[in-house]
Amino acid sequence: MSDNQLDPQAVLDSVPTGLWIDGRSVPSESGATFEVFDPATEEPLISVADATVADAAHALDRAAAAADSWATTAPRERGEILRRAFQLLTERADDIALLMTLELGRALPDSRAETKYGTEFLRWFAEEAVRINGRFTHSPTGTGRILVSHAPVGPCLAITPWNFPLAMGTRKIAPALAAGNVMVVKPAHETPLTMLVLAETFAEAGLPPGVLSVLPTTASKEVGTAVITDDRIRKISFTGSTPVGRNLLAQAAERVQRTSMELGGNAPFIVFDDADVDAAVEGAFAAKMRNGGEACTAANRFLVQSSVAEEFTAKLTEKMSAVRLGAGYDDGVTLGPLVSAAQRDKVADAVETAIADGARVRLGGKVPEGRGFFYPATVLDQVDPYSTVTRGEIFGPVAVISTFDSENDAIAAANSTEYGLAAYFYSRDLERCMRVAERLESGMVGVNRGVISDAAAPFGGVKQSGIGREGGAEGIEEYLSVKYVALT
Repeated sequence: MSDNQLDPQAVLDSVPTGLWIDGRSVPSESGATFEVFDPATEEPLISVADATVADAAHALDRAAAAADSWATTAPRERGEILRRAFQLLTERADDIALLMTLELGRALPDSRAETKYGTEFLRWFAEEAVRINGRFTHSPTGTGRILVSHAPVGPCLAITPWNFPLAMGTRKIAPALAAGNVMVVKPAHETPLTMLVLAETFAEAGLPPGVLSVLPTTASKEVGTAVITDDRIRKISFTGSTPVGRNLLAQAAERVQRTSMELGGNAPFIVFDDADVDAAVEGAFAAKMRNGGEACTAANRFLVQSSVAEEFTAKLTEKMSAVRLGAGYDDGVTLGPLVSAAQRDKVADAVETAIADGARVRLGGKVPEGRGFFYPATVLDQVDPYSTVTRGEIFGPVAVISTFDSENDAIAAANSTEYGLAAYFYSRDLERCMRVAERLESGMVGVNRGVISDAAAPFGGVKQSGIGREGGAEGIEEYLSVKYVALT
């Protein structure tokens, strides 16, 4: 690491390594811990407490004890706490970014971008806390009045993934707290450190004990099930794979719990022949390489009209060839390792399958030698748009390029998946832009842009990419129940 302003050990030393329960860091009741590893070296970084079912019960007890008081806390005060947390994280942005790079592996510029994005949810929902509105109207029949109000939905469970350790937390925690709910968070065991620091920051910002708990654990299924099957939990928010989401929905159905599910994606990126190809290449690079491709919104399938396919492919290959692979915290690195050996092997298997099915390698395509979970920037073309590699998430720095002849062919290929989270396309024809945006079966569409995430916009998908929305004015509604009062 050449940047002498970065001090990994100091950052790691500042992490509370216990479970976060009742406003403080505590050991697991069993005394067990587990190690968090550096994906660049495969060496352990730090050990943290390993939550058990008994710890989950304790966290729920403390959350339930704090629920009524927090629900009746003035919305302005709830918003001020979120705002103070935003300010504290902003002041510590460099340390937060380095911590995410250490536990996740990705390049530091991507971690800095997530720090900015993730903290923005705190500021957004600090402002939304005081805008929880109802309505008062006369009944059309003239027999009375209608009063509609909103109340906190109740104690919440958030299960967050490893790929965005900060933003996936703030996107769930901020609206839950703004709405007056208490929350228990189970972060991914690969990347628990950022969430523990976030919990400590909330306490420093004035969040009362018990309102937010964090349970890092290697027993994810057991601990998660223990919380979900507790009758006190009224809301479950999950970000992760579609198969796991289906299982959680089945469990939630037993108690008719509210759910928000942000699940898998298989985003198409369409380039029409009337597009600005240079702009499309820039957008494609951003949509593919953000977070090293480990993003549910990542462009997974590039569908390029035949007449511009070679120009686009050559220019994207040139741009991706300039990526520098290395430890994410090293100076000048723009592509870090993947999070784990399992994830690297999954990406490598996807590439090998594509090659076996006839894809041509334009760049990369081989696991480098040495330690660390590295995979190079890779470009494959001559890929059948309905082949195996286009059916699921690659979740890595691999661009898979197919061609099409007509607009209808592009739409058919784009929609030929069970997923519907994000989609992107480039065109300079305004009528086509409106027409294609309407026809794409996706909860989010980027038109002539490769990055669409925004705290002020509703994030979520259709089909088997999920239920509910996070962010935007819609985000807080997921954590509110509606009450109708009939008045004479």
